[in-house]
Amino acid sequence: MSSIPSDAGTPGPAETETPTWQPPGVEADVDDGYTASLSVGDPALRKTRLLSRQCDTCIFRPGNLMHLADGRLHDLVAKARDGESFIICHDTLPYHRHSDVKPAICRGFADRYSTRGLQLLERLFGFVEVDPPPTTTHG
Repeated sequence: MSSIPSDAGTPGPAETETPTWQPPGVEADVDDGYTASLSVGDPALRKTRLLSRQCDTCIFRPGNLMHLADGRLHDLVAKARDGESFIICHDTLPYHRHSDVKPAICRGFADRYSTRGLQLLERLFGFVEVDPPPTTTHG
């Protein structure tokens, strides 16, 4: 696809894209085109999606159900806390098992930590609790 300068009469990408609502301070740590789709904001309700309970394989459940490398959970939590942010539930990521599920804040993280980002989201927009995706059985 060729790029046409916006001064040539055809609007450029920034002029044609519909702005999407996204809570402040939400930035994905990916560089593969998924950034925009990782918003935990519900544009219809203007609230922030938060899981109603931990998913079945939550990284905060005992037993390392996601088989994280040693120290990985610590690193994830430290990065989220240092950035005054949060962790998005892995089961709600668009490139995980449930591509039709919208991203939501990890309940395990939200129940354990209170970051400035979570506090702002709660005060400015509030949360809408959404159920975790159903457990997928392989057979």
